[in-house]
Amino acid sequence: MNSLRLSAFGIAAVVIVMMMSLFAVDERELAVKFRFGEIIESNFEPGLHVKIPIINNVQFFPKQILTIKNPQELFLTREKKNLFVDFFIKWQITNVADYYRATSGDEARAAQRLLEIVKDGIRAEFAKRTVPEVVTAERREIMEFMLAKARGDAATLGIHVIDVRVKRIEFSDDVSESVFNRMRQERARTAAELRAEGAETAEQIRAEADRERTVILAEAYRDAEKVKGQGDAISADTYAAAYGKNEEFYRFFRSIQAYKESIGTGNDILVLDTNGDFFRYLKNSEQD
Repeated sequence: MNSLRLSAFGIAAVVIVMMMSLFAVDERELAVKFRFGEIIESNFEPGLHVKIPIINNVQFFPKQILTIKNPQELFLTREKKNLFVDFFIKWQITNVADYYRATSGDEARAAQRLLEIVKDGIRAEFAKRTVPEVVTAERREIMEFMLAKARGDAATLGIHVIDVRVKRIEFSDDVSESVFNRMRQERARTAAELRAEGAETAEQIRAEADRERTVILAEAYRDAEKVKGQGDAISADTYAAAYGKNEEFYRFFRSIQAYKESIGTGNDILVLDTNGDFFRYLKNSEQD
């Protein structure tokens, strides 16, 4: 009976020692093995590994991507304007030994140090630029420069900074008013330029219309004079032909035309010599 108890106790002791001598590393974990507090190994593949009980101990750290969400932080631009920036950081432990030495394996301490590195990078980049440069075209360039610097600094912590993204930039009250004033001035300048361009175009259109009007009137006058001249020539030819056929009838006809155009036209008064040629045919008609 005693031998059975001793055997059972021995088997149990062996099992316990074996269990204490083995540890498993998950695919989502990084592990560090210590010997009396000193790091002796850290590059463990997923699976079972051996350690010496009491002498060795193992700590595990997350391998997946971690996120730091930072509340709004105040940053100054080149013209000393305040901007509230809301951003977050994606990071991952890549060298677990360096990570432990730099932070003692404390994730909160690591997040705080990483946060300060990123804030210093943003602060340095914002200080080089104006408000319009920060909030518009150059934001992507700013983040690229800042991210490159943050990765270099974070590497000493055994950390890789995967990404830093700005979610929102808000203006302080003084900056908001300044930006709105600048926007209003820009819109007013653009409107003035458009009005000036419109006035210039209108003047060009009016000048072109006046030129075309002058050309059209000149051409019409020229054509009218040409037609009039042709009509006068035809009229002269007609009169000349009529005069050649019957000179006396032509003179009579012309006198009748003159009577119609001069006599009985309102209040006109004609003072003429009755012995003149104008009344020649009237006298002859009375005699007849």
